[in-house]
Amino acid sequence: MGRNGLMPSGLGLHRWIGLEIDPMEQLEAAKRRLPPIATFSGFTAAWLHGIDVPPCDPIEATLPKQAGVSARAGIAIRRSPLSDVDVVEVRGMRVTSKVRTVTELCSRLSLVDAVVIADAALHNHHVRLEQLSAWATTNGGRRGIKRLRRVLTLAEPSAESPMESRLRMVLVLGGLPRPKAQVPIKDGAGRFVGRPDLYYEEQRLGIEYDGGMHRDALAEDNRRQNRLLHAGVHLLRFTAGDVLGHPQVVLSQVRAMLTSAGTIGFASTLKRSSAGTRGRWTA
Repeated sequence: MGRNGLMPSGLGLHRWIGLEIDPMEQLEAAKRRLPPIATFSGFTAAWLHGIDVPPCDPIEATLPKQAGVSARAGIAIRRSPLSDVDVVEVRGMRVTSKVRTVTELCSRLSLVDAVVIADAALHNHHVRLEQLSAWATTNGGRRGIKRLRRVLTLAEPSAESPMESRLRMVLVLGGLPRPKAQVPIKDGAGRFVGRPDLYYEEQRLGIEYDGGMHRDALAEDNRRQNRLLHAGVHLLRFTAGDVLGHPQVVLSQVRAMLTSAGTIGFASTLKRSSAGTRGRWTA
């Protein structure tokens, strides 16, 4: 602890004990410690663009390969050329563009984490799928481009939360057919009754992520679930503990429901699909 009740902030500055550090203050401090050519990138850029990720763990910045800058405490420095279209100004800071930020993250993260980022960016209209595809085509020789292209085939603009994206990936990488996302369901009278997170239309199976909501929201969610059941939709609900801790249980339950609701031919398709992707969900 320093004098006057102050302690180091981790960026060479000081703050009052007990105060939560404002990410923008951290980024302003980092900006002063970097050369003007430095561009915030990676998770830091994603946060500045409005994507819900941690921006300062660590702070990420990109510099030209020839820039003679040593490492900085609390800042991960990457070396890469940036064209004029790759750099924009956000809140007074040099930041990689939305397209460059998303494609860069998707190229270096694990497959599931990359899909989560792509889903969030697409759903909130930060980027369009065709923009990401065009970037992948133009930058075919870059490291991680194979991963990026696979992410683009798995991304879902309709996904409404990171855990919904992770639940979908457990199913797809576990060998099950890809479910539709956020499909509006109507009853026999044509009235809207609900919209499951994920939906297998032929088998009328809805799958939802249960985030442990406030009691009032939970009551409405229960009413919506009852309406869906009355409309003939089967429902399975999973928590974060299921998705993150017991993915194989999630897979077995969904597979069993699909098989019992489908035809013999559909069950055979599930078996072939599962055999062809066994073990891939951990990619």
